[in-house]
Amino acid sequence: MSASGPAEAAPEPAHHVTVLLEEAVRALSIQPDGAYVDGTFGRGGHSRRILRALGPKGHLVAFDKDPEALAAAAEVGTRVGDPRFCICHASFARMRECLAEQGVHAVQGILLDLGVSSPQIDTPQRGFSFRFDAPLDMRMDTTCGPTAADFLASADEQRIAQVIRDYGEERFALPIAKAVVARRESGRAIRTTLELSELVARAVKTREPGQDPATRTFQALRIQVNAELEELEQGLSAALDLLAPEGRLAVISFHSLEDRIVKQFIARESREVVDRRALLAPPKAMRLQALGRIRPSEEEVRANPRSRSAILRVAQRLATPQGSPA
Repeated sequence: MSASGPAEAAPEPAHHVTVLLEEAVRALSIQPDGAYVDGTFGRGGHSRRILRALGPKGHLVAFDKDPEALAAAAEVGTRVGDPRFCICHASFARMRECLAEQGVHAVQGILLDLGVSSPQIDTPQRGFSFRFDAPLDMRMDTTCGPTAADFLASADEQRIAQVIRDYGEERFALPIAKAVVARRESGRAIRTTLELSELVARAVKTREPGQDPATRTFQALRIQVNAELEELEQGLSAALDLLAPEGRLAVISFHSLEDRIVKQFIARESREVVDRRALLAPPKAMRLQALGRIRPSEEEVRANPRSRSAILRVAQRLATPQGSPA
């Protein structure tokens, strides 16, 4: 029995339920002959639905960093034999250059389904969940980069506390960081999910009802290891450059940090911006129109509790940037 309860046995292979499936694809306003991007293929729920809406001349390019997602995509391609579909082993942050290599310079819609997928959470060896005892990995792309254990083994106390505070919004970030470093200096660096969850349970003095004390720390480390917020900002910028006039951007986020970035990006690009350092210069033109926010229905939340925090934000590229010189 650990301080945070016993680790669970490994589950059966996860069945991924795509969140806001119909709402997200409907938000893209699919043109049958258009070109579209699914920035996070996952297990292909959104991609399959987009392909159903596309005509024979349509085109869908998907992205994913996870080799297991690419394997799932290969199975789809083999089974469907669909020449309209291809997938890139890359972050959506690189969609601009990846599409350019294929000769695609404008698309009619881009969908980003952020965060971690159910198969990633429910596969113990991926190290995303404190529910199972496993190596503390957390990489979405398991072919490269340092793991969460590597980060905790090398970062100093201030950096660990900063990550847990900023990315996990954890008010006990400093005590957790101190405990991590003290354990490391004793010659027992944290290498597993259970070791980390037990340490956090001892450091976090109060718990939110219904939430494991390790929840915020695990979220923070996952975001750090995968550079999720930096890649989101880069991906949104690339999406704006790639969207054709009247093209749609649809983004599903699952926590406040992601949603804040998306909300602020759409708001910033949906108004004229005056450079106060150059008051005589023309204002930066509006390039987007915000089309609204969608939450999962009560029925979807009952069927898939993991959808309860999802927010879908939708925007459209203006046909002519408003406020720009004629």
